[in-house]
Amino acid sequence: MATITDRTARVPRLALSVSEACEAIGCGWDFFNAHVAPDLRIVRRGSKKLIAITELQRWLDENAERVLEGA
Repeated sequence: MATITDRTARVPRLALSVSEACEAIGCGWDFFNAHVAPDLRIVRRGSKKLIAITELQRWLDENAERVLEGA
């Protein structure tokens, strides 16, 4: 019989908390708040803030620079 922990471990994450989002993209809260959060759609319910993983991926894609060969 599967435990609750086993079942929830298999549920894919759709959103992250702010601290998880910071960790996921490798930045601190101050940087995230100043440079990332203004460009994201964030779900707010009470004091909880959730950032969709797809929003983080979109932000990364839109803010990525291409490195030219030989540069």
